[in-house]
Amino acid sequence: MSVFPPQAHFHLMAKPSSFHCNIQCEYCFYLEKSEQFGQHAPFMSKDTLKHYVKNYIQSHAGNVVEFAWQGGEPTLLGLDFYRQAVEYQQEFAQGKQITNAFQTNGIALNQQWAAFFKQHHFLIGLSIDGLSAVHNRYRISGNGNPTFEKVVKALNLLQEYGVEFNTLTVINDQNWQKGRETYLALKQLGSTYMQFIPIVERHAQTQSVTDFSVPSEGYGQFLVDVFHEWYEHDVGKIYVSQFDNLLGQWLGYPSTTCVHQPTCGQSLVTEANGDVYACDHFVYPEYKVGNLTQQPLTEIMFSSKQQQFGLEKSQKLTALCRHCEFRKFCYGGCPKHRFVSLENEPNPHNYLCASYRYFFEQTAPYMQAMARQIRLHPSAA
Repeated sequence: MSVFPPQAHFHLMAKPSSFHCNIQCEYCFYLEKSEQFGQHAPFMSKDTLKHYVKNYIQSHAGNVVEFAWQGGEPTLLGLDFYRQAVEYQQEFAQGKQITNAFQTNGIALNQQWAAFFKQHHFLIGLSIDGLSAVHNRYRISGNGNPTFEKVVKALNLLQEYGVEFNTLTVINDQNWQKGRETYLALKQLGSTYMQFIPIVERHAQTQSVTDFSVPSEGYGQFLVDVFHEWYEHDVGKIYVSQFDNLLGQWLGYPSTTCVHQPTCGQSLVTEANGDVYACDHFVYPEYKVGNLTQQPLTEIMFSSKQQQFGLEKSQKLTALCRHCEFRKFCYGGCPKHRFVSLENEPNPHNYLCASYRYFFEQTAPYMQAMARQIRLHPSAA
């Protein structure tokens, strides 16, 4: 008789290369992990990979188990590692549908990678910051060379092989005022699925916001500029994750991203050695919640430490958040970005509050109109 604990609904991203990468993006929050793990931290072993695949599938309550490979740069492990991963997935699937998402900078992609991705239906997230000058400002190789043209080559290769992909663009101090330009550049390159994520990092010593971070109101301006161009020309043709997510919320569905859900704690991350952490943004010793080679993932998920981590998001809202008209869309945003002190308020406030408010306000009439249309004509959605 099995003594495996009850299954759970959760997501576990893997970082098989740990922090190791083949480029040195100035704004990357994960490169600093070299200090935490040591410069020579090893890649994920075959044994840990087997534990990850088997434990994740057995622990997951859904009929679809979504694997996500990230880094660092996951291509550094080579194709054979992922061939082995797919073999383990097939071995332990137990009738469940397995999907794979793979976030890469694209530098190492070649025909062999593209053929493999196509054969096994991998969804590729390609990191590209839209405009070449912006991209090359921070996304540089180890010897300081630009990488934009190499990434465009990778994008073209994915298109040639019919690999499904989306683009992930970081919004920083260089491009927050270039929303429309960035969107049009990505569209010109052939991206039809886009994600725009804000970079907000602080100096370890002073806790002041880094120069490359997006201004607190800048992310909202970027999204609104993109939104107007998208709404005017591309509804139903181009998909922007932030817009799809918000429209879903206007229709009464929960957010598809943890950032705008009431609680968090269901999106964990495993490091190359099998250590599991509460969240991708909280890979610090105090947020380590277990190791997947030593215990079932459900045990980790249901642990009091992980449960409390998830609940604190709603328990530590500021009064400003609790009484905000947009709370049902925002829920205070990611705890990582809550570090702004307010007068007579014990809890820190979200740095991006002004951005979220502006985005929700400016898009509200359009979102309401689209939601109304979908309710009236659901088959056309």
